[in-house]
Amino acid sequence: MQFKNALYLIPLTLCFINCSTPKEVVMAKPVAPVAKFTSFKDSVSYAMGASTAKQFKGMFGKSQDSIFNLKQYENGLKEGLNDTLALSENEIRDIMGRFQAELRSLKEIQREAVEVKNKKEETDFLTLNKTKEGITATESGLQYKVLKEGSGVVPGASDKVEVHYEGRLLDGTVFDSSYKRGEPIVLGVGQVIKGWTEALQLMKVGSKYQLYIPAELAYGVSGAGEDIPPYVMLIFDVELLGIK
Repeated sequence: MQFKNALYLIPLTLCFINCSTPKEVVMAKPVAPVAKFTSFKDSVSYAMGASTAKQFKGMFGKSQDSIFNLKQYENGLKEGLNDTLALSENEIRDIMGRFQAELRSLKEIQREAVEVKNKKEETDFLTLNKTKEGITATESGLQYKVLKEGSGVVPGASDKVEVHYEGRLLDGTVFDSSYKRGEPIVLGVGQVIKGWTEALQLMKVGSKYQLYIPAELAYGVSGAGEDIPPYVMLIFDVELLGIK
């Protein structure tokens, strides 16, 4: 993410204007305001502010109040538009360079805090879970429970298998489910997260296991998209339907 031009952030709203459209044509078309505003100019102005706020929240998260002063942002915007800036271009570049460094430091602190929190939750859960009846723990740290034992062949690392599954976070949030889609999937045993690769080679066709997968055997530091945060362990119900 680049912040060197953050002072001049242009709200995403402007991206909806086709740059190839002549300015006079755009301005010549009267447009009705949104009901909450008295003019379309007011509607657009508010939408641009809201769009900018969304960008800032995405960059700063919950730390925005500690590193962002709305009043001074307003001053910079007004004085920039009026060509009465209190800072020179060089000063602005220097400040934004320092800001980038501080933001990187803040992000690292936040990352470490999330890692500590999630690792503790994982350790607490797995420590208690392995004492429960029916839970098996492997040397890698994977834990599983046999919900249904099959009688078919056990797949190898190079096999492709057909499975039904549901994945959840520790709080019970379902982030993916072939059951909900109503269709199993075919995947390579050696082409999935480590916890799945290990577990599938323990299962006979027809089996259904509940897997408790530590973060290091799942998506680790990276997480996966918006649904799976970094450093989180995952719980899966996996049903091995067949080997392809």
